[in-house]
Amino acid sequence: MPDTDYETVRNYVDGVWEPASGDSHDVVNPATGDALTSVGFSTPSDVDEAVEAGRAAFEMWRETPIEERIQPLFRFKSLLEEHQDDIAAALVEEHGKTLAEAKGEIRRGIENVEVACGMPRLMQAGHVENAAPGIDETAVRQPLGVFAAITPFNFPGMIPLWFLPYAVASGNSFVLKPSERDPITAMLLFELIEEAGFPDGVVQLVNGGVETVNALLEHDGIEGVSFVGSTPVAETIYEKAAAHGKRVQAQGGAKNHVVVTESADLEFAAAKAVSSSFACGGERCLANDVVIVEESVYEEFVDLVVAEANSQVVGYGLDEETTIGALITPEHEQRVRDYVETGIEEGAELVVDGRDVEVAGYEDGNFLGPCVFRDVTTEMTIAREEVFGPVLGLTAAESVDDAIDMLNESAFGNAASLFTGCGADAQKFRHRAEAGNLAVNAGTAAPMAFFHFGGQKDSFFGDLHAQSEDVVRFYTDETIYIERWPDA
Repeated sequence: MPDTDYETVRNYVDGVWEPASGDSHDVVNPATGDALTSVGFSTPSDVDEAVEAGRAAFEMWRETPIEERIQPLFRFKSLLEEHQDDIAAALVEEHGKTLAEAKGEIRRGIENVEVACGMPRLMQAGHVENAAPGIDETAVRQPLGVFAAITPFNFPGMIPLWFLPYAVASGNSFVLKPSERDPITAMLLFELIEEAGFPDGVVQLVNGGVETVNALLEHDGIEGVSFVGSTPVAETIYEKAAAHGKRVQAQGGAKNHVVVTESADLEFAAAKAVSSSFACGGERCLANDVVIVEESVYEEFVDLVVAEANSQVVGYGLDEETTIGALITPEHEQRVRDYVETGIEEGAELVVDGRDVEVAGYEDGNFLGPCVFRDVTTEMTIAREEVFGPVLGLTAAESVDDAIDMLNESAFGNAASLFTGCGADAQKFRHRAEAGNLAVNAGTAAPMAFFHFGGQKDSFFGDLHAQSEDVVRFYTDETIYIERWPDA
């Protein structure tokens, strides 16, 4: 384990690193229980200082030619690639996921910076000659001001980059409020942002908790807010931001399903289902943690999943052999354990029990081994609610149609995957499955950065999603310019 001494996490406002005015809280390594550093919580006055600096910078930044606006992003991309191993190692220490998962997360974030570097094309909105006699019409995208993003603990390196590059490349100023549980990664990103050469006030960082979030939601100088987190909080963010006249995109929780048909490659499907459910300790909104299997192959598939789950290695995220790292806090670990108990009480059979896992040398860590239930029914709590931990439920269905009906019963609509060898089943799944991100013969329906990240039903509140052209539309208004020259 590296012996890293992190400085106190500070805000970055108007080009200056400064401590927040509120109380400080420890940032704890979830694998060891040791405090890594402390983070100060921002007060409303801290937020106001950041927003006002952003408003002042916006007047200059919006007039900066778009080709110049993307140059710091190119430098930022290069710096991210140069330092991605160091950022990933810090991410492991404060979050608990494995090093491979952390590196993959940073890579997915870099992909969004790459796409945002194409903003000269993404900002184009259309032109029609002779839309009416003698009249040409043009749609012009224009930035709006200062935007904020409130991002979660589970992907502290990637999710801020769903928003930040697009906001600033389209001509806005931006304020990030990362999770207080793992703010070191955001601080490291902003050190590179500072080095990349953005003008003071264009990109800012404020740390904090609920008071900080409320100050952003209520501030008259914020034009819009992006959020990723649990559904109850997403709904609250959506309502409060909208009530204060802001644009809002609030991505909530999930209960994602895998459907496995009798024509699928069962070994492949089992490996991918386990990986999808247990990657990042199950702490991700794309975790497929309910698998619906056609009855004819159900018993065979259960055996394959049990074997795959038993092969997982729980441990410290920087150890190469680890496949499941620590959960974020002791409280969250207990919450997941409570779900396991509930599953047992409600009648599901626990065929892999990871509750007694021990990690030598890390006795104070928040570890839970893989837990697999069979014969889960749709009314059970573990089939309906987001567990956010390494818990996988298996159930049988008579047909693909029945399986799709079962997944559609969920109040959530974030993602779903199908494993099959039949094109007709895949087409049926594509047309009928009620989720915003769908995958066939892939364990995780994670869209590339040049597509938006879709969520439906209780997994998303808003109209325009993260990533790509959707978020560009979120960060801009279209002005329609109508031009006639009678003497032409």
